[in-house]
Amino acid sequence: MSRADRFLNACRRKPVDCTPVWMMRQAGRYLPEYREIRAKHTFLEMCKTPELAAEVTVQPVRRYEIDAAIIFADILLPLEPMGIGLEFAKGEGPVIHNPVRSMADVEKLKPIDAATQISYLMQAIKIVLKELNGKVPLIGFSGAPFTLASYIIEGGGSRNYEHAKAMMFAEPKTWHKFMEHLTGVIINYMNAQIDAGVQVVQLFDSWVGALGPQDYREFVLPHQKNVIAGIKKTVPLIHFAHGATHLLEMVSEAGGDVIGLDWRCNLDEAWKRVGEDKAVQGNIDPISLFGSKEFIRKRTKDILDRAGNRNGHIMNLGHGILQQTPLENAAEFINATHELSKR
Repeated sequence: MSRADRFLNACRRKPVDCTPVWMMRQAGRYLPEYREIRAKHTFLEMCKTPELAAEVTVQPVRRYEIDAAIIFADILLPLEPMGIGLEFAKGEGPVIHNPVRSMADVEKLKPIDAATQISYLMQAIKIVLKELNGKVPLIGFSGAPFTLASYIIEGGGSRNYEHAKAMMFAEPKTWHKFMEHLTGVIINYMNAQIDAGVQVVQLFDSWVGALGPQDYREFVLPHQKNVIAGIKKTVPLIHFAHGATHLLEMVSEAGGDVIGLDWRCNLDEAWKRVGEDKAVQGNIDPISLFGSKEFIRKRTKDILDRAGNRNGHIMNLGHGILQQTPLENAAEFINATHELSKR
């Protein structure tokens, strides 16, 4: 079985020869070859130069026996076409110069046409597909409505999401109108990537774990359902909500062919909660890759044992790979997954 078939079969809960594996943030700064390019260019330059984005996307596929590539991009790329000033400040991450805080701010936002306004990403996708030549599938991605809304309302990263939650609780009409706008943007952005040729898409809800169950149901779930309903069904969709073990049933209800799991839950128990009619992805703690090779193998085996060779498990970290991760430990994780899960 080819690596490409292995990954796509697992997404669709079909038989595989061994468990497929990839790593979130695998195209990134833990790789020396990435850092070499990054030393000469800003982060946004890399995103907006198709040849550079394509090169960075393919680097981990050359280095490791991973079963999928993920396009090098950022969840905030749709912000500029919406009329939001975005900058990646050195050492600070993303900074938004005109945060959305009122109904008037929401009404100023523009819809986007990702195929033309983010055409650099679509070009990068085409270059990568040519380079991969069917060896492994390519994943496209977007941030989910809550996560994008939080960045835009807070003006960047946040610990407590006070502005975002205050809008939800004090100005619910503004919140829902903003989420509706983002729903349209995300559907357009994801479908443009599918049209460009990605074979799988992943929706990242990186910050939604900050919400309690009641708030997720009222303020997020209807919009998340609408986003997932609007994305073309020609490719599998992975729905990953970070820090959201307490919301798993609702995350599953929102939709997705594959539900991503972080490391805060046991995979077998989480799969029961998600429903066995869905595939699952995950879920080793990224810091496990700082342990000894024996430890990495033991943790990998534990997760594979919990999956029990059932169709529909994709091995991954419970969040992105960390910058200081030893390269040989990432290789150990990938190779152990394949070796220990041979059917």
